[in-house]
Formats: sequence, structure tokens, C-alpha cells
Amino acid sequence: MPEKHLFEYAVLRVVPRVEREEFLNVGVILYCRAQGFLQTRCALPEERLRAFASAGLDLEELAGRLGAFERICRGRPEGGTIGALSLAERFRWLTATRSTVVQTSPVHPGLCEDAAATLARLYAQLAQ
Repeated sequence: MPEKHLFEYAVLRVVPRVEREEFLNVGVILYCRAQGFLQTRCALPEERLRAFASAGLDLEELAGRLGAFERICRGRPEGGTIGALSLAERFRWLTATRSTVVQTSPVHPGLCEDAAATLARLYAQLAQ
């Protein structure tokens, strides 16, 4: 039987008006220490966001913010100062509570055999 590994994940949310606390799930970030895995998967459902949010939502800026999550997960120089941190530190930084247009849900744990497959499954269940 394949070994199960502890993983943690959070859902990426777009919160157009922070004061209303309404959000649309757009992605998932997953961290698995045992597999050395930190990745995010996200997409901007433009039609849904336009229907959900006010006309003032800048989709290009939003795409840039989500792109920053991806760059930080990959690390390397394009991830900036935060991208140079360890995987665990990057995950904690990305999932820290914030009051901005892009937020994360609380962190949830689980067990998996394959972190990449688990990320794909969670994305399909929670963000599409």
C-alpha cells in the first residue's frame, strides 16, 4: 500500500469588496513537506467575476496578484524575497490572513499519496 503523506491546503478567493466578505473561489494552494511540494492552481473566471463583482474590478491587476502566488510557490529569483524562503515559510506567508482582494481560506490538512494529483482534485472540487 502506498505511503500517505500529510498535506495542507487553502482555497484562493477573490473578495471584490472586503467589507461585504463575499468571495468567489478561484484556486487552491497545496503544500506537502514530505514530497517537497508547494504549488497553486488557479484561473480567473472572467464572466463569473463580472457578474459577481462591481464594474470597478480590474481583472488584469487580479491576474497579476494571482501570478505572484505562482511565482512565490516556484521560488527562485522571480519569487522575490518571499520566494527565497523555505517551502513551509512560503506557504505560511501566502496563507496568512489579509484584507485584500485576493485572500485564502483557513488552512486545512489531509493525507495524500500524490500531492500533484491531490491539488488537481481539490481544484476541480473547490474552484471550478
